[in-house]
Amino acid sequence: MRSATVSAASGSSREPASSAFPPMPSPIKTYLEQIHAEIAELKDGKPYSSIPAMANVDPDNFGIALATADGYVYEIGDTREEFSIQSISKPFTYGLALADRGMEAVDAKVDVEPSGDSFNEMSLAEGTGRPANAMINAGALTATSLVRGSGGITRFNRILNTYSAFAGRQLSVSERIYRSELKSGHRNHALAYLLRSFDIIESDPTPVIKDYFRQCSVMVNALDLSMMAATLANSGRNPLSGDQVLDIVSVERVLSVMATCGMYDDAGAWLSSVGMPAKSGVGGGTIAVLPGQVGLAVYSPPLDAHGSSVRGVATSQRISHDMQLHFVRAARTGRSAIRNVYDITAAPSGVRRTDEATEVLRGHGHRAQVLELNGDLLFAGAESVVRALSSLDEDTEIVVLDLRSVDEVSEVALRLFAESAEMLAESGRGLVLVDGEGTVTDDLAGRGLEVPSFPTRNAAVEYCESRLIDTYGTELVMPDVMEPIDSPALNQLSPEDAQAVQDRMEEREYDDGDVVRRVGQRFGGVFFIVSGTIATSMPAPDGSRIKLTTLGPGMTFGEMALGTDKRQETTVKAGGHVRLKILTADAMDSLEAENPRLAVELWKALTRDAYTRVEQYLRESALRARD
Repeated sequence: MRSATVSAASGSSREPASSAFPPMPSPIKTYLEQIHAEIAELKDGKPYSSIPAMANVDPDNFGIALATADGYVYEIGDTREEFSIQSISKPFTYGLALADRGMEAVDAKVDVEPSGDSFNEMSLAEGTGRPANAMINAGALTATSLVRGSGGITRFNRILNTYSAFAGRQLSVSERIYRSELKSGHRNHALAYLLRSFDIIESDPTPVIKDYFRQCSVMVNALDLSMMAATLANSGRNPLSGDQVLDIVSVERVLSVMATCGMYDDAGAWLSSVGMPAKSGVGGGTIAVLPGQVGLAVYSPPLDAHGSSVRGVATSQRISHDMQLHFVRAARTGRSAIRNVYDITAAPSGVRRTDEATEVLRGHGHRAQVLELNGDLLFAGAESVVRALSSLDEDTEIVVLDLRSVDEVSEVALRLFAESAEMLAESGRGLVLVDGEGTVTDDLAGRGLEVPSFPTRNAAVEYCESRLIDTYGTELVMPDVMEPIDSPALNQLSPEDAQAVQDRMEEREYDDGDVVRRVGQRFGGVFFIVSGTIATSMPAPDGSRIKLTTLGPGMTFGEMALGTDKRQETTVKAGGHVRLKILTADAMDSLEAENPRLAVELWKALTRDAYTRVEQYLRESALRARD
């Protein structure tokens, strides 16, 4: 990864940055494109030829679809190319049988033990004839026989409707493939009759054989399969339609059997290297499910010796390793890591701004977006964040990631954040972190990415405000020096009156860190900041200090004490070298005695200015308290 400095989007006060930014590519889609290109070079294996209607498929077809548990799909390659579902149908029919008959009745007919045999072996228990599991052909035939017709709907139509509900669209059957299977599937005919001899299939096996061949001939694409897998990952509820397709008890059993038996005689190696419940089909499809997080589907016809797609296995292994999707690493249920999204106008900093600066932020504050994150940033959580980043509005130029409520940050999340930071920078945008522990900040720095980072959201928002003011304002917005006569508090007076008030002021200077006013001090006058900055804070119940505001040139403090028994309620410190002019309490008393009219006008101006600030404090106090 190249070294880079990533900061908030910058611009000159004379030449504002462009109001529209190019969309940021998704680092997840970019990653999938890279592995698709690499794995496409694998030329091992051959398409399945035992079913004549499937023998002439293009071996170069290759598609990857990754669907999140909330229904967002990343697609690369031939994801819309249709093929027959074949053995990937087995877990879905098994789930329907469980829902129809109940666990005990299904278990009496088909076991849940790995067979260690290939998919078409006659793995039947000695004496009882019970198939080892529902993923091999014998068990799948049994599961098909256990599905009931209902309400005038035939058994097969219920199976097809269930598949369609999982996929989120109406699926169809290839009559050509069905007839080819019916004509050439002698072994499955034999298995069905053998099962009938043990009374595992309790009636004429011919309709069961036909329904089984029809379910294997249902046409799907990789997008369909990814959504079917995502529905299993989402506890049986289709994440797009919201339909509860399968109850959670049945889903638990289906995924358990997929984990131990779904890849037949390769199941142990698969569970070790990929670590996700999975199912392959000789049509070239492969699905894998990480409960609570994602459903993966790969389509590539060339098969290995186990009857699984060569590229499907390689892709699943690679994605599981790179994205840390093995069930041991990603054991906790995934959910969106984004708790809240808003722009900084909804939660401004405590910095008092000039009227000009306030107007700039009112017009451009939406360009800085805050994403509050929470929980564990495993793959699913990190994916929801990078998806949000790649879907930013075109005029968003600064993104604040608030990590204060994040518990664990996985390696894959750190990698995706680094790639997102680079992509944001390349699109002209900037990333800002609220990262009190410094986990993400330090990792990015170790990768050569210097990202502005702050311990509180308030400080991060203050930084964003300053950048936007610098970009879209003028040199008058944030002056370095402002005499009281030009301040917002006195600009409501006539020039002559403002000058008369300023002439009664005393000038004082403070160095960085000096305490100007302490909590509890009696009213000492109205303080006008000429240059430098002032920070105000107050004690919290736990003894810490809560930062309230940062004040700059042209702003005032001290007058609020008049409304609180004439005592100071905040601590006021200098931030750097500060010059102040103070209209002391004695000077105000003299003004009232000598020029009552001007005193009244001054009080009106100070009251209006104080009211504006109180209104701002009330609006912001709840948000600032969270810092």
